[in-house]
Amino acid sequence: MNLLQQIEFNHTPGPRFEPDDADIALPTQLPVRLLAYYLPQFHPIPENDQWWGKGFTEWTNVTKALPRFVGHYQPQLPTALGFYDLRLPQTLREQALLAKRHGIFGFCFYYYWFGGRRLLDAPLNLLLSYPDIEMPFCIIWANENWTRTWDGAEKKILIGQKHSAEDDLAFAAAIEPALRDPRYIRINGRPLLMVYRAGILPDPHATVARWREYFIANGVGDPYLVMAQTFGDNDPHVYGMDAAASFPPHDFGLDSPITKTLQFVDPGFRGQVFSYEAMAERFYTKNRYETFPAVCTGWDNEPRRPGRGRTYAGSTPQLYGRWLHRACRKALQTSNPDERIVFINAWNEWTEGAHLEPDRHYGYAYLRETARVLHGLGRSLEGDPQSDDDVILRVPVRRRLRAYLVALLRQSKRKRKLVSDRLRAAFR
Repeated sequence: MNLLQQIEFNHTPGPRFEPDDADIALPTQLPVRLLAYYLPQFHPIPENDQWWGKGFTEWTNVTKALPRFVGHYQPQLPTALGFYDLRLPQTLREQALLAKRHGIFGFCFYYYWFGGRRLLDAPLNLLLSYPDIEMPFCIIWANENWTRTWDGAEKKILIGQKHSAEDDLAFAAAIEPALRDPRYIRINGRPLLMVYRAGILPDPHATVARWREYFIANGVGDPYLVMAQTFGDNDPHVYGMDAAASFPPHDFGLDSPITKTLQFVDPGFRGQVFSYEAMAERFYTKNRYETFPAVCTGWDNEPRRPGRGRTYAGSTPQLYGRWLHRACRKALQTSNPDERIVFINAWNEWTEGAHLEPDRHYGYAYLRETARVLHGLGRSLEGDPQSDDDVILRVPVRRRLRAYLVALLRQSKRKRKLVSDRLRAAFR
């Protein structure tokens, strides 16, 4: 393909496109709670007007993206929800309904706090103002600097963090109304609060102690503190926190570069390309401490770093579904039902190529794959011996045989004929 052909291909329904067909039956009680990260940067604010130009939102970057190599899925453009504005309550309602229909339990909102200054908080404030919007939620404090390089580095800082003992308490007071909301997600009765980069807190143990003391004293309860496994930080106990959450693609997939194997439509490309499939296959949860598994639908920050971004190429709804299935199986090994949580990156990270929301090329495929995984898990827990076959049957042929042979060996004699019959049918 040349550049124009690649753009035209990306703009149209592809071979894995799925329309909004009849709903896939979800279990009456979801076996795991799927929490999708939610980006609030789809409405203008004065600060972004100043830094990036009048009317800037994430959609500004999304629509500028271009494919840099053959098979590069850019730009990624929305369909069902359109280029929405998160200042509108109807947008939140539609997102909540769409997520719930496909088994997403709740949203994890990025929260931007800089020494008492809050940015992009309109969607969360709107949600709190409309208690009839049925969407459980929690908060992840994106506690790094904002920079012109979009990576939290110390260069070209637009707005920085201002940590102090007083700021710890001010932060707690600011999020208290959200934690008191009856829709706020709890674990064992404790409000779930995440921190994106625990390692850059000057004195994390002191910060955690202040938060716990504040919320307990004010009747909110002892927060269940979770650190994201980012930038090499993995152990929550180092920071006095209760648990960690995997955060792909952080720390994984960098050993599977495929840049040199690609055919480029942009000879000046200076970015890096890795294999999504290899990352999904190798991604694991570090088990030395309480860790929530996570998956990502894809990753490509080309819209934010044109011609020099990092891409995990080759994501498909089926590969995502296999990864999600493994993550859910991992979560189900936890004895406490409240801790059976899987995080998904993300609901709407359009500028980083990670979104469940429907787009022009795949339609509803990633959402419907999510529902299929939950459907299969529900049947499995009910004792249906064929419950996971739908997930296995859709994997690439070169691994399908291996999966079925392993399954065959694990079955009782009574069930082997059933598995072998399905094996023969799969390769007809």
